[in-house]
Amino acid sequence: MTTQESSSVLPAESQPTEESGGRRALLGLVLGAVLALVGVVGLLVVVGLGLIRTQEGPVSIGSSAPAFTLHTFEGDQLALADYQNQVIVVNFWASWCIPCEQEAAELQQAYMDYKDEGVVFLGVNYVDTEPEALAYIDKFDITYPNGPDLGTRISQSFRIRGVPETYIIGPSGRISSVQKGPYSSLSAIELAIDQASSR
Repeated sequence: MTTQESSSVLPAESQPTEESGGRRALLGLVLGAVLALVGVVGLLVVVGLGLIRTQEGPVSIGSSAPAFTLHTFEGDQLALADYQNQVIVVNFWASWCIPCEQEAAELQQAYMDYKDEGVVFLGVNYVDTEPEALAYIDKFDITYPNGPDLGTRISQSFRIRGVPETYIIGPSGRISSVQKGPYSSLSAIELAIDQASSR
């Protein structure tokens, strides 16, 4: 054997064998199957959580109000827990929502009528931009606290279907009234607040 020929021949232990190639192929298949299984499990978890939320349905009258903290446009943090034993009006709205405009002035008037009686109004701005939300607040001279629904966490906890929606919470911490869509009048808002106060 010449020197050139001998240099091209690998020692027996360093030459690839069919057995080692088969092991690599098998390892690749196992790894692929594990990754696929992880993906399927993840998808099932997401779908399962979605189904649970659907089955839960909306927050209804008599339910305990979901806890939340509202970060207002003025920079304050208002937690629902800070208003125990008070009537709380939680209104979900957006500047792009035309029906919201139908009740904006009445909600502000109700706030003026009840603020000295300890009734708390909180406006939750849903999927909006801050400049447009502030312009809406200015347009209707709204003076009760309002803030954005960061990450839609508050609306998800109430499981709202759209805006406007208003939840009135009684002194017991339970939902006393649910209004989907705009209130028809100031007297309708006041009646709901009065009923919550007496519970």
